[in-house]
Amino acid sequence: MKFLHTADWHVGKVLRGRSRAEEHARVLAELVEVAREEDVDAVIVAGDVFDGAVPTPPAQALVMKTLLALREGGRQVVVLAGNHDDPRLLDDVYRPVLDHLGVRVVGRFRRPDAGGVVSWTTRHGEPVRLAALPFLSQRYVVRAVEALTDTPDQHNRRYADRFARLAEALTAGFADDTVNLVAAHGTLPGGTWGGGEREAQTIMDYYFEASAFPASAHYAALGHLHRRQSMPGPCPIWYSGSPIAVDFGEERNTPGALLVEAAPGRPAKVREVTLKSARELRTVKGSLGRLEAMKDDVGDAWLRVVVSEKPRAGLADQVRDILPNALTVDIDEEFRPSSSRRGTAVLGEGVRTPRRLFRAYLDHTGHEDEQVVALFDRLYDDVTTEAGRAGGGDV
Repeated sequence: MKFLHTADWHVGKVLRGRSRAEEHARVLAELVEVAREEDVDAVIVAGDVFDGAVPTPPAQALVMKTLLALREGGRQVVVLAGNHDDPRLLDDVYRPVLDHLGVRVVGRFRRPDAGGVVSWTTRHGEPVRLAALPFLSQRYVVRAVEALTDTPDQHNRRYADRFARLAEALTAGFADDTVNLVAAHGTLPGGTWGGGEREAQTIMDYYFEASAFPASAHYAALGHLHRRQSMPGPCPIWYSGSPIAVDFGEERNTPGALLVEAAPGRPAKVREVTLKSARELRTVKGSLGRLEAMKDDVGDAWLRVVVSEKPRAGLADQVRDILPNALTVDIDEEFRPSSSRRGTAVLGEGVRTPRRLFRAYLDHTGHEDEQVVALFDRLYDDVTTEAGRAGGGDV
C-alpha cells in the first residue's frame, strides 16, 4: 500500500498579527493534489491539525474541507489529536460526524477494540492495522503528589514507561501478514526541533522512546517536531514535519510531507515531498540603505528584519516603509547599548524628577532621542496640568 504521512498543519496560525489563512488554503490544496497524483491508499495526519484548542470557524471549515477532499476516491484518512488540538473537540464533535464519512478521528487514547486500533483492507487486498497514539498530556501521567515529590528525571522516565505500555497494548495484535503501522504525536529524544514548536511543550522534556515501537511495525508516523527527519529505532520512524513554516525559527526547514510504501514482510520505503505554496519566511539584515537595495530581491516573503542602525523613534516605521512585509524589526546586537555602559549608567543626580528619571533611562538604555524626550515632556505637562485642575497637585 501507498500512503501519505503529514502532520502539524497548525491551521489558524497567526504570524506576528498576520493571518495565514490564504497560505494554509493553498498548502492544504497542494497536499490534496499530491494525494491524488500519487494515487495513495490512505492519509495519516499525525496531530496538530489546528494551532489552538479553540479554532475559529474559518479554520474548522478549512480542515473539514481538506479532510473530505483527502477522503475522495475511497482513501482511508486517520487523524490524531496533537498537543495544540482539543481532544474533546476532535472526539465529541468531529468524530461522530466524520466517522460516517469514512474519516477516522482519534482525540484520546482508546482501547484497541474501541478505536485505538484502526483496521481496513486496501483496494489490493492488503490488511492494515494502525495503532493510534494521540498526544498524551503529562497531566494524565504524572500525578500531583509525584510532581511535588519526584525529580524531573523521574517524571520523564515515568512518562516514557507508561507511553510504552500503551503502545504495547495497541500493537499487540500486529501480525506477519498485515501492514502494521503506528501513528503518534510527541517527542523522541535526539530529534531536531523545527524552531517554531510551542515552548511549553519542549522545555519540559516529556518524551517517549523509540523502543516503544515494536520491530513488527512497518512504519511509525510521528507528529510534533516540525522538521522532517528520520529517527533510529526498531522500525522505520519518521517525523513528516510541517507543510508550512509556522514561525521564523523554521525558515530553513523544507515544508512538505512523506509518501510511504509498505507491505507485509518488509520495511517501508519513504519518499520526501516538498510543498511550495506557502510564503517564504526570511531574516534580512543591514542598514536602511542596505535594506533599500535588497527590497526587490525579497519578493512576497514574510520578513524578520535586523536593522544595523542606532535605536531611535520611528526607525521601525522607516523599515516598514522600505519593506512592507517586515513583521518584526530588531536592532542589530552591535548597535545595542553595551553591557559595560548599562552597568555604569547613573540614573541622574540631584532631585529625581520624572523628567530627569526619564532622560536618565534613555541614556541608560542607549535610546537617546530628542523627539521622544519632547513627547514625554508634552505628555507629562498634560498629565500634571489635568491633575492640578482636579486639585491633586503634581504627580
